[in-house]
Amino acid sequence: MTERLYYSDSHLTEFDASVVSLGEADGARLGVVLDRTAFYPTGGGQPFDTGTLAGARVVECVDREDDGVLHVVEGARAESFAVGDRVHGRVDWQRRLEHMQQHTGQHILSQALFRLFDAPTRSFRMMERVCEVDVELRDPSDEKIERAVDLANRVIWEDREVRAHSATPEEAARLPLRKDSAREGELRVIEIENFDFSPCGGTHAHRTGEVGVIVARSWERAKGMTRIEFAAGIRAVADYRLANRAAREAAALFSVGREEAAQHAARLAEENKRLARRVRALEEIAARVEAEELLAEAAEGGAALDDEAARDDPARGGARIVARVFDNRDAESLRRLASAVASHAGAVALLGSREGGEARLVFARAKGAPGDMSALMREACAIVEGRGGGRAEMAQGGGRNVARLAEAVSAAARGLGGGGA
Repeated sequence: MTERLYYSDSHLTEFDASVVSLGEADGARLGVVLDRTAFYPTGGGQPFDTGTLAGARVVECVDREDDGVLHVVEGARAESFAVGDRVHGRVDWQRRLEHMQQHTGQHILSQALFRLFDAPTRSFRMMERVCEVDVELRDPSDEKIERAVDLANRVIWEDREVRAHSATPEEAARLPLRKDSAREGELRVIEIENFDFSPCGGTHAHRTGEVGVIVARSWERAKGMTRIEFAAGIRAVADYRLANRAAREAAALFSVGREEAAQHAARLAEENKRLARRVRALEEIAARVEAEELLAEAAEGGAALDDEAARDDPARGGARIVARVFDNRDAESLRRLASAVASHAGAVALLGSREGGEARLVFARAKGAPGDMSALMREACAIVEGRGGGRAEMAQGGGRNVARLAEAVSAAARGLGGGGA
């Protein structure tokens, strides 16, 4: 059993202890169990502490319950430690402070949500840059979450005392606990002066002022809950810097103030939508014109494929066949052109494109024209070592063998011989 020094003093960062046991933690890493430790192991949504032990780097701490806290040491040989040795430990204060701020901040924010909206917290996660709480908040809104954050920050700035108590089950039952504990026996209860009581085994600030500030970054509905992403203290400052830099850079693009950037971006987005609609309309017109030119070539017995491929008879079974391979034509442009060709009676489009090192294929036919485009596409995709599918009227696909793209289109054109494929 390891005496957990962080329970009584979360600000303790240096201590001396005796080695109780040793073992291999993971590959070349050594596992060390001590009779006492200030290192916090992962638990309760809070990550582990890091630091040094006898000069060796502690990279992880694992809670083994009654078997104690396992300190995973990197870069130390087994002979560097021996059972019974007295060793000196040092916890990384910056990481500990950051974790204390997030964990204490979560207690404050959770109680604010509970007081204002009767919304209990069901889970808490402390990630690398931000934290998340899942709460039973009915009808969530920006206004509700901002009210909770405002109350939480008032409690922080009042610099209230944070105390840790040990309580028997009977004593705990008489306390106004915000949540029940799944643990049996004596509980560790964190009290925030005149605001919150909550059972918790994590590390916390001595006073709420140490948390600094809480900011809510975003919220969403998730698994029947409201998931709030927040940051406190050091992380809140880091998040502000990122957000402020992004806002200033966006504002500079429009040569306006930071507060005006969103308005200008919205205006630009709306203008972009209008232009995109206009471009699509023009592309449809261009596709129709190009389709008519390709069909005219087919009627005159022009080339069906590019210069690398054999030239096929453009008329098979009474159909007008446009079989072409293009360079750097995207899938949407290819589909638009194929549809334009297929809008003409008796027309069939067998189109391919070399784009980004891949072969793209779109086959389409007019209603009543010969051929099953889906069947032809499967055969063509086999040639270009890919896959695709669709309906008898239109199919799409592609593959990685760009060198055989023209061959695949030619094979599809031959497949229309005799009026079907």
